[in-house]
Amino acid sequence: MKNIEKFAQLDWDKQQGLLPAVVQNHLTGKVLMLGYMDKAALEKTLSSQKVTFYSRSKQRLWTKGETSGHTLDLISIDSDCDNDSLLVQAIPNGPTCHLQRESCWPDGEAHPFIDNLAQLIASRKGQDAKSSYTAYLFERGTKRIAQKVGEEGLETALAAATHDKEELINEASDLMYHLLVLLEDQQLSLADISANLLKRHNAADK
Repeated sequence: MKNIEKFAQLDWDKQQGLLPAVVQNHLTGKVLMLGYMDKAALEKTLSSQKVTFYSRSKQRLWTKGETSGHTLDLISIDSDCDNDSLLVQAIPNGPTCHLQRESCWPDGEAHPFIDNLAQLIASRKGQDAKSSYTAYLFERGTKRIAQKVGEEGLETALAAATHDKEELINEASDLMYHLLVLLEDQQLSLADISANLLKRHNAADK
């Protein structure tokens, strides 16, 4: 079976044949859920490319989304240094949590900083322009936001050309921030960009 050989050293005996499997969004890095896999669940996950667990309550294999349709498309699985837990990289097809949330951990502490920043930027839409610079940008509209992205892109390039690393970090940070604002203005996200880059990467690999 494809890739099953790499898991020959897994310590199934330590936890009575089950290993905890943490699922992470491959595009955003967000932690989505925790499940448990036995050997059969791991084998089915690898063969079907849909993340499958062993349900301790149902006492059977359970493919995430088999009822809701919110499946998890497998990207990769890795084991930890003790070979007694798994990290699953996947792309979710809809909310992962049974409460219809993206993650079973709703608070920001479980999410990458860049994702939290994007959510904060989104929350500024429609607010008083005097309340924050982000709200001011949204009020000025797409043309002004796009102009700022262009300005910051040029300043980032100039900082690199002069080998000023501290300035490059500052200007690249400004560029990333304004790009996030522009993406939100256009109802897009970094996840959309990551998905497109992944698509290109996979196409180039063929």
